[in-house]
Amino acid sequence: MFAISTFCLHRDPLGIALEKLAPITGSVELMDDGLHYIDNPEILQSYSFSYSIHAPSRGVNIASLLEPIRKASVQVTDECFAIAAEVDAPVIVHPGYFAWLEEREMAERQMLTSVAELRALAEERGVELTIENMGNWDYFFLRTPAELPLIDGTGFCLDIGHAHLNNCLPEFLTYPFAHIHIHDNDGTTDSHSPVGTGTIDFDAVMEAVGREKVIPVIEVDSLEGVLESVRQLGL
Repeated sequence: MFAISTFCLHRDPLGIALEKLAPITGSVELMDDGLHYIDNPEILQSYSFSYSIHAPSRGVNIASLLEPIRKASVQVTDECFAIAAEVDAPVIVHPGYFAWLEEREMAERQMLTSVAELRALAEERGVELTIENMGNWDYFFLRTPAELPLIDGTGFCLDIGHAHLNNCLPEFLTYPFAHIHIHDNDGTTDSHSPVGTGTIDFDAVMEAVGREKVIPVIEVDSLEGVLESVRQLGL
């Protein structure tokens, strides 16, 4: 069994994207951004998919030093939780980021505040929350396993492409995860390439998927690439 992220069809309106995915899979991860941003669950409820939802990440920063922006980021994510609760979907959230190295300590405190608030809000709505590791971008939190204590008590979403960019995928694979994003790259660029076209060891990845008993979410940048990834993984 596998799920497909609507990221592969992010240039299509959501309704068209879901129509294209319906013959391929029964499980979809909604990338709740751009043309696929939703403010109510109706379109999701019109299909029989099981869902997960990647909360809005563009324009959202749960570690912002500007308190109104931090609070608004939590509010936007909680609005995503409300929709997720209607379709029984877990939600994946990006950690925050900081603009200057000198701000890191203050931004970390802001993120910890937001994570605690989001955890409480998710629990109140009966939604499973996971937080995703980031790629090789200096200003983001949660790039390596050493930062996992920042989300202690919150579920972890392992993005294997992001971990590979930070040269720590084997270490991340030893940790429990509740959700996983599958895509490939050459270790330098977050290309979201089809499985088998980069340098990731997918034998180790799929062994960890089996160990954790999670559904792999194919998060590749084209539908053709998704289908090739499914074939390469034998799903």
